[in-house]
Amino acid sequence: MIEAATGDAGIGEAIRCRPDAVLLDLGLPDLDGLEVLKRLREWNPVPVLVVSVRGHEDDKISALDGGANDYVTKPFSTGELLARLRAALRAVQPAAPQTVFHSGSLKMDLTARTVKVKGQPVKLTATEYSLLLLFVQHAGKVLTHTQILREIWGKQAADNLGPLRVYINYLREKLESNPAEPELLITEPGVGYRLVVRD
Repeated sequence: MIEAATGDAGIGEAIRCRPDAVLLDLGLPDLDGLEVLKRLREWNPVPVLVVSVRGHEDDKISALDGGANDYVTKPFSTGELLARLRAALRAVQPAAPQTVFHSGSLKMDLTARTVKVKGQPVKLTATEYSLLLLFVQHAGKVLTHTQILREIWGKQAADNLGPLRVYINYLREKLESNPAEPELLITEPGVGYRLVVRD
């Protein structure tokens, strides 16, 4: 079990450790718990159980509509919490492992570690491949600059956008028909990037 005292720290741990479930208190010192939930749901489908002293119906509705799997009001027994946690984990249906990803002219075989565009092999460096794999694993979802930097270059690089921009350009040069007007790897201004899923 990993604990985090603040919302920002919790988001960072979720990125680093990829937990099976998250217990989220709404009363955090730096961020409102609903904001943390919103940020988690931008990229992570992990089961989230909200635990809070806020017992009003509006609070519960906001949390559940925001993507929480369950809402437990304090005080609660350990037995109840564990039962609700087990129920949330059972509800998560494991997806069949994806071995080949398609989007437009892009084909990535995760088993063979090959990438093709319009049927032609594309040679990627280890960093380019890792970056593309991260986008494929979260295809269609926005990945923030911080999430990408921490995943690919480590926590110490979380504020250095230079390498990320360079490697995004490298990928676009190799994957896009027109790198100046990308249709696959899209910039979300001020936030990050998104891999578009196309037929």
